[in-house]
Amino acid sequence: MPPWVEKYLNEKINKNAPTHLTLIDPEKTEINEAIKIARTAEEAGSLGILIGGSTVSSIHHLDEVIKNIKNYVKIPTILFPNGITGISKYADAIFFSSLLNSINPYYITGAQALGAPLVIKYGIEPIPMGYIIVGDGGAAGFIGQAKPIPYNKPELAAIYALAAQLMGMHIVYLEAGSGADLPIPPDMISKVKKSINIPLIVGGGIRSIKEAQLAAESGADIIVTGTIVEDVSLEKLKSIVSAICKL
Repeated sequence: MPPWVEKYLNEKINKNAPTHLTLIDPEKTEINEAIKIARTAEEAGSLGILIGGSTVSSIHHLDEVIKNIKNYVKIPTILFPNGITGISKYADAIFFSSLLNSINPYYITGAQALGAPLVIKYGIEPIPMGYIIVGDGGAAGFIGQAKPIPYNKPELAAIYALAAQLMGMHIVYLEAGSGADLPIPPDMISKVKKSINIPLIVGGGIRSIKEAQLAAESGADIIVTGTIVEDVSLEKLKSIVSAICKL
């Protein structure tokens, strides 16, 4: 199938309204629950389903989760991998990301080199992305050996984001980490958005409508919620997605 996911995302973003992606961690989610989450997200207006987690290790379970989700929703499934074990031939696309502020070259270019042949072999649409971890970084920061950018240093996040753009990446993702105590501050989001002209994704620590709306109003093109899916009801997920998509 010709590439279509990035075009689809950009078309939605270019309507000058914030949008949403729902993150499902296959290590923490049974197949039936993943289907419920995906259907709720699609109904509420989420653009797509991100699938991945910091500790994904079972490729078989990852494949089964994606295959089953695709039987029930039409929105795209996008891989958000922790490494080569996070790549599935059943996904529509992959955020082919580089963890720019890791201190380990493996997470900047090493895992990408190992995963690239699989992406081509499986015909998964790659979407180049600069991944930047801030705050305490959560599990993603720990596993990725990142040197997280402090919340009170938005200018550092901005220069990393600009570097991502100049290196040819199509999207920047600001990540506070799954289960972060605090979401990314509005001034950091605003400063990063003003420094780049490619889409900005913001995720981590967003658990309420107010926090999601504040991120969107500060300049985030796409809001990602993940832990909320695991910790609260599907109705809460639905209310947050609906609120973002109606801004």
